[in-house]
Amino acid sequence: MTKCIANLMSRTKRTVVVRAALALASSALLVTLLGAAPAALAQPYPSKPIKIIVPFAPGGATDYLARVVAENLTTSLGQPVLVDNKPGAAINLGSDFVAKSAPDGYTVLMATLAIAVNPALFTNMPYNWEKDLKPVTMVGFVPNLLVVNPSLPVKSVRELIAYAKANPGKLNFGSAGNGGAVHLSGELFKIMAHVDMLHVPYKGSAPAVTDLIGGQIALMFDNLPSVYPHVQAGKLRGIAVTSAARSAAAPEFPTIAESGLPGYEVLPWNGIFVPAGTPEPIVTTLNEAIAKALKQPTLKANLLSKGIEPGGNSPEEFGAFVKAEARKWQGLVKQAGIQAM
Repeated sequence: MTKCIANLMSRTKRTVVVRAALALASSALLVTLLGAAPAALAQPYPSKPIKIIVPFAPGGATDYLARVVAENLTTSLGQPVLVDNKPGAAINLGSDFVAKSAPDGYTVLMATLAIAVNPALFTNMPYNWEKDLKPVTMVGFVPNLLVVNPSLPVKSVRELIAYAKANPGKLNFGSAGNGGAVHLSGELFKIMAHVDMLHVPYKGSAPAVTDLIGGQIALMFDNLPSVYPHVQAGKLRGIAVTSAARSAAAPEFPTIAESGLPGYEVLPWNGIFVPAGTPEPIVTTLNEAIAKALKQPTLKANLLSKGIEPGGNSPEEFGAFVKAEARKWQGLVKQAGIQAM
């Protein structure tokens, strides 16, 4: 009887030991699997297609630049990079879409100067670019060209200022809409030259240029690549560029600053943003890939020939630049009493 009890106790002890060993092994396996899960799930960026959101309809400098960037990133990053146009609300629609997207680097924004101006134009902004978006890099600068209908008897900035002062309120200038770089170029000109001109906003640059050629409006400060062909065809007269330096694409035109209005500068730009919270390694990957593409001799020469100065600065430099732009243009919006339409 004593022997049977001893054997039973021995078997029970062995069972407990075996069960304990199995439990320990299972726990160790579970820990190993849980530890390996993030490593298995984490994949190098990018591992799927990337979308560049363009807050304008297809066509125009912003859309063109986005497609140039997309084509080059597709090659360098090894994943399809697609352009998705989401126009509306003075770029707020597309910008808000990106601001509310997952911060994973797969939805990026090709923004313009408007992102820095809109907080002064709209009372109920759907997003805050400083809090909801993270700067990646400047892509390019595109100066505006001051153009007039050939019937207007002016051939220089000084002559235009003199004519405007002699005819207060009689000159009108067109734009692609309230608060855009084309409009702001005219408002800054009015303030610095102390002239009175009427602003005529259009729903886009194309109809404004059509009316300018037809003589319904007298002048315009439009995107150089858009209006230069009309100047070359003799339909419009080019006067001066809005940038601080002459354009490599049209060096025959002086700057407004050097030809009658010192200190004047408007340099519309395009830059890439991602949602706030996007990991720094992803921001760095995008920044370096875009900067490398913009330094390619063939691409750089192609952009310069169209009047586009390539960018490629650091996220920190781009962020500081946009903040300075916001201070400058929001102040002008308030001074000129510009309102969103």
